[in-house]
Amino acid sequence: MAYPIVNSIISWFLKKRKHQMELFLKYPNDVQKELLYNLIEFAQDTEIGKKYDFASIKFYKDFAKKVPIQQYESIEPLIERSRKGEQNIFWPTQIRWFAKSSGTTNSKSKFIPVSSEALEDCHFNAGKDMLCLYFNNNEDAQLFTGKGLRLGGSSAVYQDNNSYFGDLSAIIIENLPFWADYSSAPKQETALMSEWESKIKAIIDETINEDITSLVGVPSWMLMLLNKVLEKTGKNNILEVWPNLEVYFHGGVNFNPYREQFKQLIPKKDFKYYEIYNASEGFFAIQDVNNSLDLLLMLDYGIFYEFIPMDKFDGENSIAIPLSKVELHKNYAMVITTNGGLWRYLIGDTVEFTSLSPYRIRVTGRTKHFINVFGEELMVENVEKAMQHACLLTGALVLDYTVAPIFMNIDSKGGHEWMIEFKKQPENIEYFTELLDNALKSVNSDYEAKRYHNLTLAMPKINVAKPGLFYSWLKKRGKLGGQHKVPRLSNTRDFIEELLEMSYVN
Repeated sequence: MAYPIVNSIISWFLKKRKHQMELFLKYPNDVQKELLYNLIEFAQDTEIGKKYDFASIKFYKDFAKKVPIQQYESIEPLIERSRKGEQNIFWPTQIRWFAKSSGTTNSKSKFIPVSSEALEDCHFNAGKDMLCLYFNNNEDAQLFTGKGLRLGGSSAVYQDNNSYFGDLSAIIIENLPFWADYSSAPKQETALMSEWESKIKAIIDETINEDITSLVGVPSWMLMLLNKVLEKTGKNNILEVWPNLEVYFHGGVNFNPYREQFKQLIPKKDFKYYEIYNASEGFFAIQDVNNSLDLLLMLDYGIFYEFIPMDKFDGENSIAIPLSKVELHKNYAMVITTNGGLWRYLIGDTVEFTSLSPYRIRVTGRTKHFINVFGEELMVENVEKAMQHACLLTGALVLDYTVAPIFMNIDSKGGHEWMIEFKKQPENIEYFTELLDNALKSVNSDYEAKRYHNLTLAMPKINVAKPGLFYSWLKKRGKLGGQHKVPRLSNTRDFIEELLEMSYVN
């Protein structure tokens, strides 16, 4: 345990960064403009820099005209070359690390390049800023009198040819300075264990007797861990295990479905929840006010932002606008140019601005239909492939379907609930479900991880719809014909609850 004076010294050091933030808070568009020019100049002699003639770019309009908006599929060949050891393709400094992320249409996983600049200037600075903002808002914070419990994803790091890949959390832990381990739990060796069940047990054994003051991690995984802590200790709530716990830093998935469960586990009126918005591609925003749902867009991490109005979205053919042109409460797809070598990269997230001075955002979803309640990032493309596979092997024919989450609670795991209307029903619905589940695992590595040993996601639950259910549902909603379609995937249960209710009515 650290002494209070150590907490005071560290908090004083972290608070100093707030004065540096004032620059981008006061001059956001100037900071972004200068950052873009620095990125272009630094990378002008790379393969990408020469291809798009970075040396001739003097203004943003030149950049937008010369460099195309791109999705992962378009740059995957370059990334594969880089993973085999080629350098100076899209970034001038050596790229050795690749953050493994969720699958795309054509591949099970993405491998996002992570430069040393991205680690230092983006991810590590963001971690310090997260604490800086928290300490500035909470003068009595005592985080460093104890330790922060960090819970990453699948934290193994793998070597492939001349590069390394793994979850971003693993890459960050692997590259943290040695002193950072002293204020965190579990120890680095445990945090990087590859077998999840063994790692969870080790984390609990290491931390139940520590003075844990903060939590960091994805809500679905953290909820599972905290419930296992209570099972192990026999305590009624987490404060009986860690009485000095004061804040949970969370991100990765929508927190709303978990909020009440955390309040039950941590029954403390002044307990703080701080949201962050980060991804394999970068760290973008941090909650900067207590009890807020808005996130401050961080503008000096080596990331240049552009935005595509979703009412005009057309994938790589879209026209983006710079930060200076955005409007309040309008849905935008986010495009990033980064110090990791991503140029006008369409990340797939959508946001809306809740404030323009300073720029604050809320994450509103994805550019495609998806379910991401548990960090599984299940896309329509994944579902269509899995459905086709299960139908092929069982002879089933599907007319319509929709999928919704089953939210976790203290007594049960999360999952996915399906409503499927068959034209030809499979002889054995359990076998169809098993085939569907296995196919989803094969096309989406994040779904596969969450289904591992049923730790977070249980087996899918399939309801067989009565004939004409979806037609009747669309008719009831006034959405027959035209462009109206059954929504395939949803992050809420609104649609499926309506369908279930109609199923019960004679």
